[in-house]
Amino acid sequence: QVQLVESGGGSVQAGGSLRLSCVASGVTASTYCMAWFRQAPGKEREGVAMLHAHNGYTDYPDSVKGRFTISRDNAKNTLYLQMNSLEPEDTAMYYCAAAANYQCTTYAARWRAWAYNDWGQGTQVTVSS
Repeated sequence: QVQLVESGGGSVQAGGSLRLSCVASGVTASTYCMAWFRQAPGKEREGVAMLHAHNGYTDYPDSVKGRFTISRDNAKNTLYLQMNSLEPEDTAMYYCAAAANYQCTTYAARWRAWAYNDWGQGTQVTVSS
């Protein structure tokens, strides 16, 4: 089973940057996707970055494209999310996720929480105006 531990959250002013980290253990060839999701109070969990574990393909929704970058360091078993030009609307709990289901590679499912079966505990990001 995949275990995920996030860190790096905090408080920052609008326009600032943060880098989140997710140390992953138990990731095998059966893991198809790694992703970052976020959830603000009263809102659904939404995907903000996705990485195909086999070929390194990355994708982002329009809301963060050009500002967020997902990457990985295989030697450190760590997934990163670099967040630049942060906005108050980016305030949320951020979660690292892994999927052992090929569906996560499809456009219809990659931003859906149900497509991911392993989750970290989350790290809070707060952006003030």
